[in-house]
Amino acid sequence: MPEKVYRFQGQCYHKLKRSCLRRGALFQDPLFPPSAESLFYRRTPPPGLTWKRPSELCKDPRLFVDGISTRDLHQGSLGNCWMVAATSCLAAESSLWKKVIPDHTEQEWHPKRPDLYAGIFHFRFWRLGQWTDVVVDDRLPVSGDGTLLFCRSATPREFWSALLEKAYAKLNGCYEALEGGNTAEALVDFTGGVSEPLSLNQEELIQHADQRKILFQTLAHAHSHKALITCSIRPAEGEALESVLDCGLIKGHAYGVTAVKKLRMSETLHSMCNASRLYMVRIRNPWGTTDWTGAWGLGSPEWQQFNRKEKEKMGLIVRDVGEFWMEFEDFCRYFTDMVVCRLAEKSLLWPQSHWREVCCHGAWTFTSGIPTFPSSSYCLNIKNQRPPSGLQWSKQRPAQRRDKKEQRLSERQREGRIQGEKLTKIDNAEIKPKQIKDRKECVKELEGGMEMRWDMQIDRRTRCGGCINHRDTFLHNPQFLFELFGGGEEVLICLQQEDRRMKRREGSGENLPIGFEVLRVEVNRVCRVQCLCEQTASSVYMDSRSVTLRVTLGPGRYVILPTTFQPGATGRFLLRFFSHSHVRLRELKEELPAPSMWRCCIPDSSAVTTVHLLKASGLSHPKKTAPDVYAIIRCEEDSVRTRVFKKDESPEFNTKAIFYSRKLKSKISIELWRRGLLLDTFLGGARLQTGGSERGQNRVIDLQGGQSRGSVFVEISSSHCLTDL
Repeated sequence: MPEKVYRFQGQCYHKLKRSCLRRGALFQDPLFPPSAESLFYRRTPPPGLTWKRPSELCKDPRLFVDGISTRDLHQGSLGNCWMVAATSCLAAESSLWKKVIPDHTEQEWHPKRPDLYAGIFHFRFWRLGQWTDVVVDDRLPVSGDGTLLFCRSATPREFWSALLEKAYAKLNGCYEALEGGNTAEALVDFTGGVSEPLSLNQEELIQHADQRKILFQTLAHAHSHKALITCSIRPAEGEALESVLDCGLIKGHAYGVTAVKKLRMSETLHSMCNASRLYMVRIRNPWGTTDWTGAWGLGSPEWQQFNRKEKEKMGLIVRDVGEFWMEFEDFCRYFTDMVVCRLAEKSLLWPQSHWREVCCHGAWTFTSGIPTFPSSSYCLNIKNQRPPSGLQWSKQRPAQRRDKKEQRLSERQREGRIQGEKLTKIDNAEIKPKQIKDRKECVKELEGGMEMRWDMQIDRRTRCGGCINHRDTFLHNPQFLFELFGGGEEVLICLQQEDRRMKRREGSGENLPIGFEVLRVEVNRVCRVQCLCEQTASSVYMDSRSVTLRVTLGPGRYVILPTTFQPGATGRFLLRFFSHSHVRLRELKEELPAPSMWRCCIPDSSAVTTVHLLKASGLSHPKKTAPDVYAIIRCEEDSVRTRVFKKDESPEFNTKAIFYSRKLKSKISIELWRRGLLLDTFLGGARLQTGGSERGQNRVIDLQGGQSRGSVFVEISSSHCLTDL
């Protein structure tokens, strides 16, 4: 079933083209005219600038000349190398660029049928979960010397790259809106995949071969699944972009990784490299120049030692101009940042090694009638909260050519990685705040001279409560529930906010600082979380269009809270969840569980209780085999059963359940059972009397009525207010 495509600004390519052909006129786009507003919003166009159609620039224009290639791209005078580098990666995979350039054969010029040409083209970009079709005419900005002002092909007759750039500029408001960005954003727009920016810890990678091997295996696995990979060298503070190293590599410039290969060494290679295996990567410079002058670079002694057939047999093939090979150890020595864009594959025959994707749209909304705080007024000190442990892959964006804003953001994140420390658990009595100025009271100046404290005025229906620093409002954010079974697994979570580049003309096109928290909740929770509980994972907070986190989680039920850094900021977002098993992701909207269908006959709930079964001990006698044990927690008609712990006399259940009871002082029972081949055996039970209102009461209770004389360790909280827990 084909994916639904959204028509940008309501324009339909096929209807517009048919209309132009009937009238015998070339298309003129009224929504993106050849004017200064389509070019810039701050500066004036250069003198001598004109708009011309391809037929006015050459005699025989083409969309493609000899197909599409990475050699087709020249950046021009616009500071959008982040987009050009991503387009270069796109050009290397036909299955990808054919999605971005649909109907490419139908859109091509036909010299023998000029009557079929209408001067109209369309391109597709992935935005916030859907493909968006953008229509443009073929009028392009031309400088005073007669050449295209912005992106152009090495072949003067070829125009696919210039027209694609124009469609992308229209989607973002104007050409100037494309200045400053990162490759990760463009890769997502061109593929619909999920990008993971990785910051490579050079010192650790150089000193520890095992960590290099882990990173190499990660890249090899990603590349084998057709992920797009780019890399760059981050300039030091105060260092100019595009400075050239002695080895020929360029700082602040985006390269593409086009191959990852492990070679078994022959006797000749073994003596030369002093290693049994050789780990190699192939790099491409989108400018079409070969920079690397080190080992295995073109013209190096290692490269010249073998003839062409030997290189092909080894798999060391150079496909395009600008490609070169280098050892992975050298790669780790020089490159500091990398972006891996994994493609979301959708198939009925799903291999276990591929990611399954589920996603939910959401919004940070505002319902209390209090004016929202403009993001431009924030005074932020965002810190990366990830602790240093082994190989550091902090989710950062690589520095790109002519993108000083992104470079400053990377510097802030590096400072945060040194100073920050991630929260691992939340204690209700004390929650350590993230680094932020004025974290306790977010006071804003309102119209009329009044000052208002946000967390005193918030409404429970508001869904923009800010990050976990704001304890009183944090849980008012949107909440999404998922559950993992079995032994748990590695998951990838991506939070993407709506693109705001189009608002740059209005002076408010900056991204919101965003992130998310993952909380472990009760195994039977079906409504919104009401009080802070165990924090299992936390992303970094950054003013990027998307934030990703890869984490391994055990079995259980979890809630994701996407948040902005400060409370009161509004906007739409897309939450994407990737796993290897089937996982259901849904938003929690109700404060309490749905009432029973027998509500007229059964009284409403009057108390809420959470029971945290921590562990049990002494379940077997000495010299006897420990039992296969599981526990059942009961309250009135509801019950929760744990998984089976095999041959464990002191199982760590770590199971938390929540119960809404009709009686004020309901009895809660905990039963322990031994699993048998035919019948299960009752080991013993414990009964708890809930109080009127208590928080975090720890108890040790002896088992009674069964074959065991062990004990259970529990923690109980209860309240008469149903929205307290």
